Amino acid sequence: MLADLGPALVVTRREVRDHFRDWRILGPMLLLILILPIFMNYASARFLDFADRYGAHVEAGQIYPFLLMVVGFFPITVALVLALESFVGEKERRSLEPLLSSPLSDFQIYFGKLLAALIPALLASYLGMILYLFWISLQGIWFPSGVQILQIVALATANSLIMVSGAVVVSSQTTSMRAANLLAVFIIIPMAILLQAESAVIVWSNNMVLFLTLIGELAVAVLLIRIGVAHFNREELIGREFDSFDIRSGFSSFWKDFRGEASSPWDWYRTELSKTFANIRMPAFLVTVVLVAGILLGASLADQFVIPPELINDETLQNGGIEGIQEFRFFDDGTIPVVWLGNLRTVFLATFAGLLSFGVLALIVMIVPILFIGFLAATTASAGLSPMLFLLAFVLPHGILEIPALIIAGAAILRLGAAIASPAPGRSISEAWLSAAADWAKVMVGLVVPLLLGAAALEVLVTPRVVNWLFGG
Repeated sequence: MLADLGPALVVTRREVRDHFRDWRILGPMLLLILILPIFMNYASARFLDFADRYGAHVEAGQIYPFLLMVVGFFPITVALVLALESFVGEKERRSLEPLLSSPLSDFQIYFGKLLAALIPALLASYLGMILYLFWISLQGIWFPSGVQILQIVALATANSLIMVSGAVVVSSQTTSMRAANLLAVFIIIPMAILLQAESAVIVWSNNMVLFLTLIGELAVAVLLIRIGVAHFNREELIGREFDSFDIRSGFSSFWKDFRGEASSPWDWYRTELSKTFANIRMPAFLVTVVLVAGILLGASLADQFVIPPELINDETLQNGGIEGIQEFRFFDDGTIPVVWLGNLRTVFLATFAGLLSFGVLALIVMIVPILFIGFLAATTASAGLSPMLFLLAFVLPHGILEIPALIIAGAAILRLGAAIASPAPGRSISEAWLSAAADWAKVMVGLVVPLLLGAAALEVLVTPRVVNWLFGG
């Protein structure tokens, strides 16, 4: 890796030198760096005056961290143009062929271009924030602490890395600047929303959440870089002139991977589904570890969020049971489809979240009910009831099917999210994703949907009776 960086830096130096020589690039960037801090300084002062005029009390520390991050964010969006045109722009100008015909490897070319697009973005962001801090320090209104400066700089760096690495991936996989500019919307808008959330966390001074956010952003950036390196191919970049949206061909590829070589449903279960299930063993182990950690985390929250004593006391607990539990009706017998569709909705929501985050957000969606289980088990233990008995009554009857379905679904979603970041020799990103989507569909149709249906039936018909039997007193 270190030996490859030398030639890559040659590409970086050439690109950065060309960027700073062109006044059409340097001029607008410097103009934005100079004007935006002044405008933000003026707007913040007018906002505070407006709030004071109508009796609203707004602390300077509540608004200036957000404005400081905005000042660092907008120059990145301008510098993003350099990342978007790094490959497809040079291809349209017919200046990319000499670089691709050089003895440099694909990794050296890609990484050199990535660094060349990242350096102007970071410099523009840092200079804008420094100038804005200079303006507000002259007025003596507010100045961040050393910890806040470190947090804001770290988040701005992570934001730049995500946006630039994502834009370079787009540039290497599209066939025109028009398409690259349109796809850039899906980079800028989510990052703008994330910027607001980061600013709110800074105001709340929640250092742990900020640290986790920074770790998550760096992980996403690394995955984006891996996607670009794994799928960059100079021959395909030169030979690809037009991308067509062929629904029929995509569905045919999906169905071919979904059906495999099976000749019957039984043969499909025996060969194709078992083969796919073997491919998700490692993700299934990871999901299991995360769910166990979720139970432990939920149990630890019971000490911080205590249920009021009037809800759990000696009058409601009688001889190891719960008063009135026999009269409590959990579900009607006709609600099996409702419970089943509710569980499926959670799985599909986790799938959608996983597609946006390489599978990471899917784990968060799935861990929420596990947190509640751990929390309630610890709460019942503090109230004098057996937590194992609680799990045996409220979770185990339907959990014997629902928890394996949850683990299998989570593993398939993780593999679906990670498939984009994995090398796929001889396949484009769309073809690799369709293959992973076919594996996800196999697992859903063959295992998850039937298991969740059985779990819903047990949750409606069996679990309430077990609860009444064990906690009826």
